[in-house]
Amino acid sequence: MNGTPLKVAVIAGEVSGDLLGADLIAALKRIHAGPVELVGVGGEGLQAEGLRSLFDFSELSIMGITQVLSRLPRLFSLIRKTAAAIVAARPDVLLIIDSPDFTHRVAKRVRTALPDLPVVNYVCPSVWAWKEYRATRMLAYVDHVLAVLPFEPATMRVLGGPATTYVGHRLTADPALLETRRLRAGRQPGNGAILLLPGSRSSEIKKLMPYFEAATNELVARNGPMRFILPTVTHKQALVREMTAGWAVKPEIVIGAQAKWKAFAEADAAMAASGTVILELALAEVPVVSAYKVDWIMRMLTSGIKTWTGALPNLIADYAIVPEYLNDVVRGASLARWMERLSADTSQLKAMTEGYELVWQRMQTEKPPGEHAAEILLAVLKKKKPGRF
Repeated sequence: MNGTPLKVAVIAGEVSGDLLGADLIAALKRIHAGPVELVGVGGEGLQAEGLRSLFDFSELSIMGITQVLSRLPRLFSLIRKTAAAIVAARPDVLLIIDSPDFTHRVAKRVRTALPDLPVVNYVCPSVWAWKEYRATRMLAYVDHVLAVLPFEPATMRVLGGPATTYVGHRLTADPALLETRRLRAGRQPGNGAILLLPGSRSSEIKKLMPYFEAATNELVARNGPMRFILPTVTHKQALVREMTAGWAVKPEIVIGAQAKWKAFAEADAAMAASGTVILELALAEVPVVSAYKVDWIMRMLTSGIKTWTGALPNLIADYAIVPEYLNDVVRGASLARWMERLSADTSQLKAMTEGYELVWQRMQTEKPPGEHAAEILLAVLKKKKPGRF
């Protein structure tokens, strides 16, 4: 690449997407010889790379059909505002990251106004789980998909979607995760903490915390005093403190990424909300049980879900490594008994550890994910704009 200035429009709707975007942009700045300017929506990670977000991206961190329906007017307003700002900025490339209900709607509007603008989608939509028809619809407004799970390119080929490349997952190259793996190497179970990870969205936290409280009470009743650590993010700590104020067994509430990874290193096992954190725990080799409760409308739609599991380690390994509890079968007593089995030298712990190693091996790539993703973005840009780049 020459020293031509590069303007990148980027849209990230959640913390995980913001981290991916920041990693890619940092790599892009190292690879591209000229200055890189950002426009769009993101959080602390992208803002540290120079983005001035069009609005507070936490507005997009909503979960559940009922929440979406209640906020549709505001969401449509943000979609229009974001698309208009990007069109006005005339970027060289549009990078949309995860959060497809928002980012893809923006991309469609931008592609209509700027039909020659390259569009790269970082994080493949879960077409392998439901709404497979989205794969072919993406052809109209996405040039390339950067997948973070190793099975996704084959799935997109079968479904007839855009070109897709597995670039790896940022977690496999994350210094904090790698240090956590080092600290846990050879670690013997027992006498460690139990992690409580109820999620990063208010709705998740409110639904799961009562069951986590019941699990802590059960564990202490059966085993005597125990240590519990609850990592959370800054903007949710008030809610977490409010919800644990009346607990008989108070967890240690820790804030921020550094404290979270320290807790991971010290933990015997974890109970966690289904999501990316389950993969984090697996790659860090922390035994975990997954739990989740969805709103009533989403329950009615579960017949449309095609995948056999919601736990990413299970999908990557192609067999059940992480136990899962969903909706009405979530019970504090069940979570407590799994914590007992996974925090001792048991067959269940050995089986999970073996599965984690397979997941780690399958997720390895020759290049760091951010660097690989940045190279593909530049390749797509050069192909669509050969006269300039």
